Amino acid sequence: MTQNTAPADDPGREPQGDSGRNGYAYDAQQQPAGEGSFGPGAAADGSVGRRGTADGSSDPDAAADTASGLRGTADAASGLRAAADAASDPGATADASSSHRAAAEAPGIVCEHVSRSFGTVRAVHDLSFTAPRGAVTALVGPNGSGKSTLMLMLASLLAPESGRVLVGGVDPSQDSAAVRAMVGWMPDQFGAWDSLRVSEVLEVMGRAYFMPSAQIRSRVQELLTLMDLEPLAQQPAHVLSRGQKQRLGLARALVHGPQVLILDEPASGLDPASRRRLLTVVRQVAEHGATVLVSSHILTELEEMADHVVFVDHGHVVDSSSVRDLAARPRAWKVQSLDPSVLHRVLGDLGVRHHGVVGPDRTTSGHAEAVVDLPDEGTAVRLLRDLTAKDAAVVAFGPATGRLEAAYLASDAATREGAL
Repeated sequence: MTQNTAPADDPGREPQGDSGRNGYAYDAQQQPAGEGSFGPGAAADGSVGRRGTADGSSDPDAAADTASGLRGTADAASGLRAAADAASDPGATADASSSHRAAAEAPGIVCEHVSRSFGTVRAVHDLSFTAPRGAVTALVGPNGSGKSTLMLMLASLLAPESGRVLVGGVDPSQDSAAVRAMVGWMPDQFGAWDSLRVSEVLEVMGRAYFMPSAQIRSRVQELLTLMDLEPLAQQPAHVLSRGQKQRLGLARALVHGPQVLILDEPASGLDPASRRRLLTVVRQVAEHGATVLVSSHILTELEEMADHVVFVDHGHVVDSSSVRDLAARPRAWKVQSLDPSVLHRVLGDLGVRHHGVVGPDRTTSGHAEAVVDLPDEGTAVRLLRDLTAKDAAVVAFGPATGRLEAAYLASDAATREGAL
């Protein structure tokens, strides 16, 4: 069977073949119609973006037209056609349905002893973790810790040298087309196709997944509204600001209603309102059953967004926890008082170790402040009660750092101490 794609300059034509299975809502059980690549330029060998750059960035010298970009490489196009052919075969459809059910019951992401090097640089080493369905898992670590390399492997764009990766129960090295059909991928740098407008970027992505034309139009409008891109719909994508490109990048990753959403630094360049919108959208995707893996250096927002956290350093996992369980870990708390001498005396009477009381003339709050290290939130509650009972003139009391930041700093300190 031959599978034809509509030329990109004819947005009204519908791709031939079976496209009716394509899901577009936030439904983790729905499968895209074609088991294809992430869109224009995505290839089975792990490249992505115009002319197949690994980070998804655009190549300004690329001469390939939009139709060529939609077809991608011969390998990616063959995978799409094979998926459509299988859909027309009742036996293959039954096998696919069984496979989809098995995938739906598997954890969203599983990494088992995964390693990957680039020459003498060991980017990922013996890394293992699991990201459950219906939850947001944060990937946290310093620059160069292996986060982006790991995400490229999960997105089927880079093969591990050893170990095993499963995405929705499927090994990307065994069936990259099936993985790409269920994954929404947002790299840390958005590659804009110079010839396309904002709305056309999303339309082309819908075509890459063989979504019906009517469904593409409604989905594009939904995403433009969701990401506040309607005023920019007819603007060339390459003229967008960094933050606007980030919003378009997230919309692009959501076109086909992915079962697994992988976001590499999605909040970079976003203004406060857009960051709040990002948080809301990501939570909605997870609440509808998808697996979300997100990396970011903005730990306060990750704390609001994530259910679980995996700390990575030097290519391997150094710690992992649910965000809720981090509340039981030690961290610093800040006490603010109207009277520095009283605060110093009361803390001494209670036997609370602190880092000294800073006078109001040296704080941004205009109050006396002291930072105390407490083992857990229960201890913090008792300390506040005792400070109040002893008339310490407390006007504010709360964590000096977020739970994620405290855990990250603790894991970083432990890693550095172990390296000495």
